[in-house]
Amino acid sequence: MNQLLVAMALWIIGAVLSLFAGKRSSLATRCGVVSGVLAGSLAAVGALQVLLTGVEQSWRLPWTVPVGSFSLHLDPLAACFVLPIAVLSSCCALYGGAYLKEEGNHRSLAPHWFFFNLLAASLTLVVTAANAVFFLLAWESMTLSSFFLVAWDHQHAEVRQAAWVYLMAAHLGVMLLLALFNLAGSHCGGFDFSDFGPLAQLPPTDAAVLFLLALFGFGVKAGLFPLHIWLPDAHPAAPSHVSALMSGVLVKTGIYGILRVLSLLPPAPSWWGWLIAGLGIAGALYGISLALLQRDIKRCLAYSTVENVGIILLGIGFGLVASAQGHPTLALFAFAGGMLHIWNHALFKGLMFLGAGALFHATGTRDMNRMGGLLRRMPLVGLLWIGGSLAMSALPPLNGLVSEWLIYLGLAGTGTTQEGFIALAPLLLFGMLGLVGALSLVAFTRLIGICLLGEPRDPAAALAHEAPPAMWLPMGLLLAGCLTIGLFPRRALQLLSEPLAQVARIPVGEELGRAVLPLGWGALLLILALLLTAGLLVGLRRCRPTLTNTTWSCGFRFPSPRISYTGGSYAELVFRHLLPGSLCPERKGGKVKGIFPAPAKLTLHSTDPALERILRPLFVDLADRCQRLRWLQQGRMHIYLLYIFIASTVLMAWSLWAGGKGG
Repeated sequence: MNQLLVAMALWIIGAVLSLFAGKRSSLATRCGVVSGVLAGSLAAVGALQVLLTGVEQSWRLPWTVPVGSFSLHLDPLAACFVLPIAVLSSCCALYGGAYLKEEGNHRSLAPHWFFFNLLAASLTLVVTAANAVFFLLAWESMTLSSFFLVAWDHQHAEVRQAAWVYLMAAHLGVMLLLALFNLAGSHCGGFDFSDFGPLAQLPPTDAAVLFLLALFGFGVKAGLFPLHIWLPDAHPAAPSHVSALMSGVLVKTGIYGILRVLSLLPPAPSWWGWLIAGLGIAGALYGISLALLQRDIKRCLAYSTVENVGIILLGIGFGLVASAQGHPTLALFAFAGGMLHIWNHALFKGLMFLGAGALFHATGTRDMNRMGGLLRRMPLVGLLWIGGSLAMSALPPLNGLVSEWLIYLGLAGTGTTQEGFIALAPLLLFGMLGLVGALSLVAFTRLIGICLLGEPRDPAAALAHEAPPAMWLPMGLLLAGCLTIGLFPRRALQLLSEPLAQVARIPVGEELGRAVLPLGWGALLLILALLLTAGLLVGLRRCRPTLTNTTWSCGFRFPSPRISYTGGSYAELVFRHLLPGSLCPERKGGKVKGIFPAPAKLTLHSTDPALERILRPLFVDLADRCQRLRWLQQGRMHIYLLYIFIASTVLMAWSLWAGGKGG
């Protein structure tokens, strides 16, 4: 706890010093980066100590806020989330200093580093708060600081719109959380989490109400389908290191909230798990399908976040199902896969967003169709980005495979131990998760192939340059984390044993470690040998004289980027023959007529059906209905006094009726 307290003090001090730097952007950057890296390192050490020992620690200060207390509690579940917050915030702080360096020449960076460090401190407070009122204050601080970071480039209309959508969605979720904690406090007579013990004895109906409020209240922040509508716009709008922090750990605070409430409620009935697992697999399929259709590389990664949140929720949800059905070992596999994927996603999605920022920094565009040939010009960033893509596609020897493999084991084991129709559901989920993996492989080969390979499709791509060390070094650290978990998965599962026992309410035995195959040092040496061999071959090739003659290309002597594959053409086979029509992009133009047709232009525009066809019409209709009530705003004092009198009379009558009924 001491390391955590010092870390939060460093984040706050760094935020204040950055703000006091004013227009001196270089000084603000130094304050923000140094405090961010040091604080993150200290917080990671504190979290590791709790994960290794399982010893819980608390800290409290006097506070005069009614029903509130300034109290922190670092238990294994909180430490499970503090660790990725600390690691990723340190990497993003180091990266952000170089990423924003040129922007600091014509704009003050003091507000950015103030809100960045405030966001890191708020994230840590959210997962360690031990009082509902204090938790909600930390939650609001996290929302507002991330809102200002999303709106950093507010001179663009689409950025302002993305920030406002994010803020409105977040506050709709807060309304549900207020109801959740109000009901919990009324049942328990207090608002400290330590007072919530009676929640474990609630009747099924009351427990179900609290569960649903937690699922959808926290699900908004987590990007739970179909409440994910803020996420695909907010992540591309924010600076890339902020996108990495939001995608890697901010959305996980929603998952933390769900897990924390589940740990307080009675053992979950199977329908809770089926609901979470169903929403999870729907979000995974929906997210990766739309990721396939995006030209904006950050928007593609944002939809992939929806997919990975779905995979996490699938593991957690099916763990609840298997536990309710009396399969503790299979439940442990599913829980372990979901919780390990929290760490894995923080590592490889942070890496991918930082890589996307490096490409944008070098080319000035996020449009993959205007890139190409960047691997030759940015070999370090390109190779690290390829490594992140392999991890996201769950390919060995990286970490994405380990967590998904555990979820597969839980699904397959439950499906084969059941009989009759009830065995069909786990096997269907198994097949759908496999489909998610196949689509993910297509999505990321598309991303890598179009952005990094071939020839430049834009003059800016032809002039691209390698990123500075402060940008590719954090990427390398995150890829090293992906490789470490992939090669030594049992060590990662050992660290997760205490949080798993807390969430699953099942003792963690050796069967979990036997379920994964550690590749170990031999695989690491083989990988290093392959990399060394590849480096030598590349070096020898550069020493050889190269031919300058062009190859024959079907009669085109001078091939141009116009005849190369684009992102849309690469994914066309998938969305034409596999995806439902509602997810396919809108096509405009492209038709040719006559023997000698005129030039034609084909454009594909992908929209989010959940937003455009369901939620946006719903909110527009609600806004129209609310507009009709504006006649109540008369602007006259005596009318408003009449409203107050009527409301007071109704409340008094209701209280008298309720009191008489209770007597």
